[in-house]
Amino acid sequence: MGDGYNYSKIKVEKIRGRYINNAHIYGFINSLKGSCRLEMLGESVDKNPIYVMNVGQGPNRILMWSQMHGNESTTTKAVIDLLHFLNNGTTLANDLLSKVTLKIIPILNPDGAIAYTRVNANNMDLNRDALNLTQPESRFLRAVFNDFRPHFCFNLHDQRTIFNVGDSNKPATVSFLAPAFDEERNTSPTREKAMRIIVAMNQALQKIIPGQVGRFDDSFNPNCVGDSFQMEKVPTILFEAGHYQEDYQREKTREFICTALYKAMYTIGNDETENYELDKYLEIPENKKLFFDIIIENANILDSDLGENECLGILFKETLQHDKIVFIPEIAEKGFKPNSFFGHKIVDCLKEEDLNWLRRERVLESMD
Repeated sequence: MGDGYNYSKIKVEKIRGRYINNAHIYGFINSLKGSCRLEMLGESVDKNPIYVMNVGQGPNRILMWSQMHGNESTTTKAVIDLLHFLNNGTTLANDLLSKVTLKIIPILNPDGAIAYTRVNANNMDLNRDALNLTQPESRFLRAVFNDFRPHFCFNLHDQRTIFNVGDSNKPATVSFLAPAFDEERNTSPTREKAMRIIVAMNQALQKIIPGQVGRFDDSFNPNCVGDSFQMEKVPTILFEAGHYQEDYQREKTREFICTALYKAMYTIGNDETENYELDKYLEIPENKKLFFDIIIENANILDSDLGENECLGILFKETLQHDKIVFIPEIAEKGFKPNSFFGHKIVDCLKEEDLNWLRRERVLESMD
């Protein structure tokens, strides 16, 4: 970025893959010293600890939380990398820590993280519990919010491989949203701050993943935490970590999320928010859902119910097996014409080498 930030020097290599829970990160976060202070202030439904990292001593308070959905782990890895950067004692890191104070919840839903599920142990989506606060994890986040009184909130999530950017054939590797605070989706000084920070992050990311940043749907739902905090007049930003080409473990995407987090903190800490044009926010293309993991062309060769030149769309189901995430292909759509959708991989049944690949990768078993 031209200011000394170098992601390659801060990635925590020993924490990797899609399956991330407290057991994977505790050793690292407990080892951090200096400006980083670890606390255990709450427990989940199953009495697993919910950890909080307190970092920095600056006047700008930022609250961020990851793995509200237990199977969305990419942003947790990015947070770990960010903590490594902030703890490395460089002039750049120390300067930033003099300008911001962070409260980071690396895994808000530890039970869901262990089970690799979106929901918590009570089968509740915590991102639909902002008003009723029926779950201990929801109450914990709200208590932290009330006590810390953040100036900004970062709500960190993963999104599926189905998302593309606008009408393009590029995956939405990172998506952002300044959540709405009312049904009319109006803007306000609070929401505008979030939008400007997103513009700053987008400009930084366009230099490394051009055309692969999207804008998430801003339908209003007061039960969603981001919308709820925006209603409280705290600028809130939704981060969505998506797919990068051939990166199903999301080891590249974690880099882009970490870089975006750094850019946002730098913008806030150096009081540069107003430097970014508000209109540029709406120029970020909205996400659409036009991707399959695999498109099988001329699929009538495999399925006699299909017509000539018709396709199959395959999506992977992420399944926890022996502490690893296995990607199991399943048919999601039948009978569409070529060029109707995009595929992260496209195979043609008229090509023997593609048929052999389907057999070798056991994709054809999804048709049994």
